[in-house]
Amino acid sequence: MQALPGLRLVTRLPRWGKAAPARDAARRAWCSAAEREDKAGGAGAQGQQPPPFDPRLLEILACPLSKKPLRYEESTNELINEELGIAYPITDGIPNMIPQAARMIGKEKREEEPGQT
Repeated sequence: MQALPGLRLVTRLPRWGKAAPARDAARRAWCSAAEREDKAGGAGAQGQQPPPFDPRLLEILACPLSKKPLRYEESTNELINEELGIAYPITDGIPNMIPQAARMIGKEKREEEPGQT
């Protein structure tokens, strides 16, 4: 193997400044806190209820498809659009307002109504 003139091997060594011990201590503290949370059950513990939905959000939230107000259904933990017959799920207290995540509801009711009139 022949060496090329003007080519040198450059290595990059990590910079160990004054902040390295503090950074390492913070990293160790974070890891130990995560381990304690896992041992205690963490976010996935059974019997732990998700954070509640704040009904004050209904004042500012609207259906992204029809731009109409939504209704909160506590039993299913969903935001309901009666006009379109869709329900948006609420996960960990946060409404998922993506139309693809919504499910269709009330289809049977709308099919029965036209036959009655």
